[in-house]
Amino acid sequence: MKIRLNKYLSMCGISSRRNADELIKKGAVSINGMTERNLGCTIDPENDVVQVRGIVIKPERNRYIIFNKPKLYITALGKGQDDKRTIQEFIAKIPERVYPVGRLDYDVEGLLVLTNDGELANRILHPSFELTKVYSAVVKGNINKEKCLRMQKGVELEDGYAKPDSLKILKTDKTSSIVEISFHEGRNHLVKRFFAEFKHPVRQLRRISVGPLRIGNVERGEWRDLTNRELKSLRKALGLES
Repeated sequence: MKIRLNKYLSMCGISSRRNADELIKKGAVSINGMTERNLGCTIDPENDVVQVRGIVIKPERNRYIIFNKPKLYITALGKGQDDKRTIQEFIAKIPERVYPVGRLDYDVEGLLVLTNDGELANRILHPSFELTKVYSAVVKGNINKEKCLRMQKGVELEDGYAKPDSLKILKTDKTSSIVEISFHEGRNHLVKRFFAEFKHPVRQLRRISVGPLRIGNVERGEWRDLTNRELKSLRKALGLES
């Protein structure tokens, strides 16, 4: 049975279908030794040899992983720069080539999804699917009820209006507040910039959920595979299952 080339690249954990199209257009993909630039091309996985930048690729078993990223680690694979460590050391024993879906800042901890399923990864990142991310933030200063109501209405940032899906104060005193906040979009440093606009800089930030996935009892620096139930819920939230 023949399938589209971009789908095959996604099945092999190379990239999402959209990014696979870019690889094809750039001439990075060959079939049976011949460079292929036709985006509509189909292949026979049983008989055709597909290479990306000269390396033969084959489908891998899909892996779906919840990882609890510690702070002071870069969300990247391989060796870090400026002596900063990356999450590679925590996932080195996973045989499949899994990649982080999105990123958490160097000083932010919490839930990261790792997978080699390019199509699912692309949907998690795409704002049209409105997958909510929930964060627990420790911010400087006391947030009273009046300011909480103002925050819930949103604020104008330099790259557009930002309104949280939810925001609630869990604890507050004279010097700091613990806030649970969620957004369905993924602009850079969004949570930090949001609180900074209200003069409450973030001291600690932890992501506790992505869509139906919860960090639960996964310890810092540890990972586990998604359960079948979690994967089914995630796929349903992303429109991949009825």
